[in-house]
Amino acid sequence: MKILFIINPKSGKGRDPQDTVNCIKLNFPQAAWALTTGPRHATELAAKAVSQQYEAVVAVGGDGTINETAQALVNTPTALGVVPGGSGNGFARELRMPLHLQEAVFCLQKAKTVRCDVGQANGELFLNLAGVGIEAQIAYDFMQYGKTGKRGMWPYFKLGAKDAFTYQPQEMQLEYDGRQETLRPLSVTFANGTQYGSNFKIAPQASLTDGWLEKVVIKNVHKLKLLAAAPTFFTDDSTHLGVTDTTRVKHVLLRQPGEIIYHLDGEPKKTQDQLEIKILPAALNVLIP
Repeated sequence: MKILFIINPKSGKGRDPQDTVNCIKLNFPQAAWALTTGPRHATELAAKAVSQQYEAVVAVGGDGTINETAQALVNTPTALGVVPGGSGNGFARELRMPLHLQEAVFCLQKAKTVRCDVGQANGELFLNLAGVGIEAQIAYDFMQYGKTGKRGMWPYFKLGAKDAFTYQPQEMQLEYDGRQETLRPLSVTFANGTQYGSNFKIAPQASLTDGWLEKVVIKNVHKLKLLAAAPTFFTDDSTHLGVTDTTRVKHVLLRQPGEIIYHLDGEPKKTQDQLEIKILPAALNVLIP
């Protein structure tokens, strides 16, 4: 197989990029590889690989690197492969890829190609999840914090705990499948896959191949009730003790006057007044072990 590995040298919790390269050379001696040098570089490298008729491009990194790589592969014959190297590794877990470098690269040798759905928000791709509300605010605050402070799980946890007590839900209107609703939720997630990462499952019944998104509303309930429900998000219980409301959708218009902070696979974004979410069925070839 003609294959390119795109490696984000800044991901991997201190992993030496040379260790990654050595592992690739051992298991795929004929493969090409390249290191990213900044934002959007993975998309450029993947687009070039498509033009050169590579059969697969493997993203080695976290969900952001995987998202950037996949953007150039949608609606092309070139398949996306994944070697996890981030903190949450939501999409890699969705594919049941091993989290250990050597095991993941070895699994790619026996992977099969599956046509998977992708989501789109205001024209931008997401593979796993998009959303608005508290998790988007946490992602945005974490991005801002990372400009001056040290990134990692502990700062993320502290910011999340702070936002949990200070976040004020905003009223929004949703239009989908001929229905309209007005709500003031803690968050709304549009799930192509089941989880954020680290096995935190927001939509246990979601599938990458069913042609639907799961719209999951986390209600603005009392914090003690939300705390009691928290352990259920690490199980396959889709009811989450009644704090969530789930609906299958294909196309959604979300309207909220003014600035809207949202996220795509954990990467924070901003828009104004309206966010359009839709599913692109079977738009991406994915290597799955």
